[in-house]
Amino acid sequence: MSNDIPGYNYGDREVARSPLSDEELEQLKSGAGFTEEDVHHLQMAGEVLRDQTEEIVRRWRSDIIAHIPHLAKHSRALDGGLLPDYLAKSNKRFEQWILDTCFRPYDRTWLDYQHEIGLRHTVARKNQVDRVSSTPEVPFRDVLSFIPVINETMKKYLAKKDHPAEDVEKMYRSWSKSTLLQMAIWTKAYESNESTKNV
Repeated sequence: MSNDIPGYNYGDREVARSPLSDEELEQLKSGAGFTEEDVHHLQMAGEVLRDQTEEIVRRWRSDIIAHIPHLAKHSRALDGGLLPDYLAKSNKRFEQWILDTCFRPYDRTWLDYQHEIGLRHTVARKNQVDRVSSTPEVPFRDVLSFIPVINETMKKYLAKKDHPAEDVEKMYRSWSKSTLLQMAIWTKAYESNESTKNV
């Protein structure tokens, strides 16, 4: 875990509080079939992924998103120009997100930070952390549609440490449950900012 990443303020007081209650979080976990077994397999995944996060994020951002114009524009200036400083900082936060997904307890602090991440994709907070001029919002449909790519590419990295295929599959399933659980939480950020037109 790291608190030296620009714009990464997990657990800080200025992080927005999620409007979801603790009970609603437990309901979402139950709906996703997310159990203590998944917590165990995510921690196992974290140990596998810990030294691969930079490579994974580079794969997502440079090899995939950069070649999909309607996604790439959300990390670029309004004129389409590159924002290398913003990419460097946001990539570090993206790498940390992988570790948080695997290692953080899914409690109120985690829930609140998930809401904060969601807000940073909406008109409420996008561009503010890094003080850049880019698109005002990432439509939720664009965020959600990229989740299958994130999950599918992750499977290759989970298999790199010679774990039995059965364990790789369990890690992959737990990772996939978590990403969908997080997307369910992020919807609240879009609702609270009257961004449902972009869902």
